[in-house]
Amino acid sequence: METTLATTQEVINRAQFFDHWQGHRSLTRKVIEAFPEKELFTFKIGTMRTFADMVGELLAIAAPGLGEIATGKKAVLNEAIDFKNSKREMLRLWDLATVAINKYWDQMGKVDFQQEHLSFGQFPGTVQSALFYFLDNEIHHRGQGYVYLRALDVEPPFFYDR
Repeated sequence: METTLATTQEVINRAQFFDHWQGHRSLTRKVIEAFPEKELFTFKIGTMRTFADMVGELLAIAAPGLGEIATGKKAVLNEAIDFKNSKREMLRLWDLATVAINKYWDQMGKVDFQQEHLSFGQFPGTVQSALFYFLDNEIHHRGQGYVYLRALDVEPPFFYDR
């Protein structure tokens, strides 16, 4: 009797996903940099939030959410981040979040991406679905930032410049 071993061909591996995510974070940082400071905190279209409010959401989700996965300690979703109406402060907090994300990613070791996970104690799914949510949510809000920049007559960074 002949035995055949099944192999799984990965579309993207753990390191490639992380590099992809960090590329998106780098691009979002460039979008923040492109905003005129006043409009970053005041400009909005219709019922959409300011880009600063959207960045607050992104900061509330990515590093704390990954920290929750890496450490197993429940994170609190707190979007009320005080940027002091300063783009410099926002970028500083963005960079600190990037450092935290790097640290937590290194702590994850051989985490099972298919393992059930309840993000922030309220969003059920898997580790993988949580990670994709962190990334997809950032892309979504960055797209809104692009619309704002265009409405302000500011050329946004190239979307592929990651």
